[in-house]
Amino acid sequence: MELKDRVIIVTGASKGLGVAIAETCAREGATVVLAARSEGRLGALRERITAEGGRALAVRCDVSRLHDLERLVETSVATLGAIHGLVNNAGVNFVKPFLTVTEDEWDHVMDVDLKGSFFLSQLCARQMIAQGTGGSIVQIASVHTHASVAGASPYDAAKHGMVGFSKAAAIELAKERVRVNVLSPGLCRTEIWKALIAAAPSEAECARYWNSNIPAERLIEPTEIAGACVFLLGDRSSCITGANLMADLGVTSQLVSKEPYQSRHIVGE
Repeated sequence: MELKDRVIIVTGASKGLGVAIAETCAREGATVVLAARSEGRLGALRERITAEGGRALAVRCDVSRLHDLERLVETSVATLGAIHGLVNNAGVNFVKPFLTVTEDEWDHVMDVDLKGSFFLSQLCARQMIAQGTGGSIVQIASVHTHASVAGASPYDAAKHGMVGFSKAAAIELAKERVRVNVLSPGLCRTEIWKALIAAAPSEAECARYWNSNIPAERLIEPTEIAGACVFLLGDRSSCITGANLMADLGVTSQLVSKEPYQSRHIVGE
């Protein structure tokens, strides 16, 4: 087991990627601290993990509130004795034109996506140093740290900020054996996919469009991102820190989407 006897905090653990990350970490031997705002969903996930023989602690937490983050770390240490890993997965997004974004909307995205990940990383890093074990922090960002789409300006700003502070923290914390890395997923089969389908004329048409823009012609499954998290949390990635890894099935390597027709071979003369 890659994470045997380690305590891993996962934020945004009530749905989507957070659920898959928490379940996979537990299967790899970790005791998982489940953090999110929904106590009901956290309780159900904790029961599923324990029913499978895993170990989990559920702590209600709004990552935009520093007091909640402090309580999350204090409760984790008081109950489990240490913190060895953190996955900052909690995040919010909305699609709205740049010219119409309000101050409240900007602040909400920044508070959850950037402020929350910054201060929880800080709190966990302090604990990892104090206990003398070091540890690994994984930030869940997005392919939006490489390129953008219309209507995502606050989200993009927050995720770029996550990469920026993580690189700085990785440099400062390297000698303390605390690693900080960013994992940037492409389009996953989570709640955002359901929203895209709901906004499209049909699920088939939606799938055709997005598959035409993904070299692998498919969505990423949450368990695939979870597996990448396990790698970054474990000892096999011990030399990796300060990285931003694209987990995107080739999207950010592609210059343009493929033609909607079968083109002939082009032979240079």
